[in-house]
Amino acid sequence: MSVPSTLNTTPVTHKRQLVSWLETGAKSRERWRVGTEHEKFMFDRATLKPVPYEGENGIGVLLDELIAFKWNPVTEGDVLIGLRRGETNISLEPGGQLELSGAPVSNLHETAAELYHHLDEVGSVCRVLGLGTMGLGFHPKATREQMPWMPKGRYRIMRNYMPKVGTLGLDMMTRTCTVQANLDFSDEADMVRKMRVSLALQPIVTALFASSALQEGKPSGMPSYRTHIWQHTDAQRYNALALVYEDGFGFERYVDWALSVPMYFAYRDGRYIDLTGQQFETFMQGQLPELPGDVATLTDWADHLTTLFPPVRLKRYIEMRGADMGSTAMTLALPALWVGLLYDSVALDEAEELIRSLTLADKLALHDQAPLLKLDSPVGARSLRSFAKDMLAIAAKGLARRGISGDEHFNECVYLQPLQRIIELGITPADELLRHYFDEWGQSVDPVFQAASLI
Repeated sequence: MSVPSTLNTTPVTHKRQLVSWLETGAKSRERWRVGTEHEKFMFDRATLKPVPYEGENGIGVLLDELIAFKWNPVTEGDVLIGLRRGETNISLEPGGQLELSGAPVSNLHETAAELYHHLDEVGSVCRVLGLGTMGLGFHPKATREQMPWMPKGRYRIMRNYMPKVGTLGLDMMTRTCTVQANLDFSDEADMVRKMRVSLALQPIVTALFASSALQEGKPSGMPSYRTHIWQHTDAQRYNALALVYEDGFGFERYVDWALSVPMYFAYRDGRYIDLTGQQFETFMQGQLPELPGDVATLTDWADHLTTLFPPVRLKRYIEMRGADMGSTAMTLALPALWVGLLYDSVALDEAEELIRSLTLADKLALHDQAPLLKLDSPVGARSLRSFAKDMLAIAAKGLARRGISGDEHFNECVYLQPLQRIIELGITPADELLRHYFDEWGQSVDPVFQAASLI
């Protein structure tokens, strides 16, 4: 979300181009890849405070020091705002959360190698600067006012606009972290199946990965407070849920929804132009007062799609966006779960059968309840724990059928182990945080910075 899309200056003058752009994401099965994105809170080890961009151990210095690992700088004007290396990006979320957008890779062992290599690089710099990184879905201590803001043009625009359309958008920007998996589809029918299955299962995933049970030094009252934040950021950008289950859903229906959502900005000549409230179709006609005669491009369309916030998002691939950030093991478990469910044809059939008993009302209700869901919450006539156990079994068999072994000769199924432990023990990351908070931490959140450290 944080760096401009790869430049494609093809003018867009009619809707069919937008539909075709999504269609070009289709890939044959042998070309399917998985990409993983994860965000980390940065903190000063001496004070536990969030890290500003400026200063001798600020985020700007961190990025500059990482260039030594053969990263290419990404700048906005003369400000360093990110790094690129091949198909991999390091970028900054608004509150200084450090995000790695991983390269599309062929298997989960490559995902693991990418994650550990990234944490080694970041850790080596952080140790010199006295910084730490933390994997949680919501900042456990800092207030909104205590969070820094990164010097990026798009964030200034969003910061001004968010309070006009929701109550918690500024918290979404500065105080949340997620882990996200990106997967491919073979054609429109395959996309529709995967969107429907993943959207129905997303609340179950939210409950398993919930790690935002602490807020401003005390319990948040919700296992996944991060999900609550997203639900109250901008309803128009979030509520594409029922649409996916409608008869006739496909690329064009998604485009129609995306066109109904107002724009944030356009990127021109190295700066972001405020277009909040404007319609993309007006841009296609070259009639925006802020950019008179300037016609939208495919890059503008790609950027606009990044400003939509449903829990499953369609681009030229499908993004799974329902999980709180967590430990390294949980970070690897998310892509493993979705690859197991969606990249094996038998598993996808079984996943469809698993959700068949859920009515549309059930599915929508689960999304509404997602911030509060626990393992004993009802899912139809069953408990969430029982439902999740079957979901994991399907994913494990799907990964086993892929038969891809790593250097240590273990199967991709190994990455599901933390989720299987959650089901066996009946304890989610949110449950574990609260147990520590009330027991050995003496109702202090300070120890969580070490407990949730990623380096």
